[in-house]
Amino acid sequence: LLMNFKRWLNLQEYQSKKLMSDYGVKVQRFFVADTANEALEAAKRLNAKEIVLKAQILAGGRGKGVFHSGLKGGVHLTKDPNVVGQLAKQMIGYNLATKQTLKEGVKVHKVMVAEALDIARETYLAILMDRSCNGPVLVGSPQGGVDIEEVAASNPELIFKEQIDIFEGIKDSQAQRMAENLGFLGPLKNQAADQIKKLYNLFLKVDATQVEVNPFGETPEGQVVCFDAKINFDDNAEFRQKNIFAMDDKSENEPIENEAARYDLKYIGLDGNIACFVNGAGLAMATCDIIFLNGGKPANFLDLGGGVKEAQVYQAFKLLTADPKITFLFCVCIMYIFRSSSLPYSAKNLQPCLQVSL
Repeated sequence: LLMNFKRWLNLQEYQSKKLMSDYGVKVQRFFVADTANEALEAAKRLNAKEIVLKAQILAGGRGKGVFHSGLKGGVHLTKDPNVVGQLAKQMIGYNLATKQTLKEGVKVHKVMVAEALDIARETYLAILMDRSCNGPVLVGSPQGGVDIEEVAASNPELIFKEQIDIFEGIKDSQAQRMAENLGFLGPLKNQAADQIKKLYNLFLKVDATQVEVNPFGETPEGQVVCFDAKINFDDNAEFRQKNIFAMDDKSENEPIENEAARYDLKYIGLDGNIACFVNGAGLAMATCDIIFLNGGKPANFLDLGGGVKEAQVYQAFKLLTADPKITFLFCVCIMYIFRSSSLPYSAKNLQPCLQVSL
């Protein structure tokens, strides 16, 4: 049973853009390189007026990150292909630390060399599964390139929604209406509507739970382009999305994170000494906050999940007790799994781990 648990799939930016391109969605021209020489050749092949070089890691905040090589910024613009090669030398093989990584950062194995396009206007577009609507919902705003939650809070009238019938699919009228609400005019309106329909086709075909494009923009030359993308997948569809799930890169994870994922545990290592053993992501975050507020430092974020089973609790204790930096355990759980000693992992099995942890 444990070997059938699924882990959340995260794709690199270039992987998401390749998927979008495969389904006819307009993205920037780009190449991927894992050496400085390949990056230089890619920049020459692009033959673009301006080139953007992006370090490929899963963490956000790359633009303001710092490499251990001394290079500042994981995103750089240049018009000179030779500069791309020089910058790539300081990126590939070095750790990039951002606000979303640990202090030591994450090693960069690949870079994306892309055509830099000017953005005349930025909008926001997403397609997501909404339980309250029993199906997909198209969400858009003419204010893109910013935190959409802030827009929803300060200007809710600028958030537009279209509920899509899962059986009928997206209608031309819905795509046109959303394009108009996003502020696309004239020929751009039809172009934006076409891109919206192609994004919905991608959403269905890859079994996505969300496709978010921010910004969904237009260029001064009159092109509608998806400049960035975040795609979430339904893990239960792995059996029919094998090619996509095969792209999952676990190299950025700590070994303990990969081990935790085997048992469907969400684990993120931190630099403190107080272990957090919690079921529920919200409760786990609140637990970390409580520890900080009282002068402590969490050693990890460990979410067992609301549907946690006894075997997962057993493995979670094993993971925590194997971490030498942990000296205290903060346990906040609501569980009813220790009632039967006849289960494979009863409370008796957990007792040795509990004694060591506490």
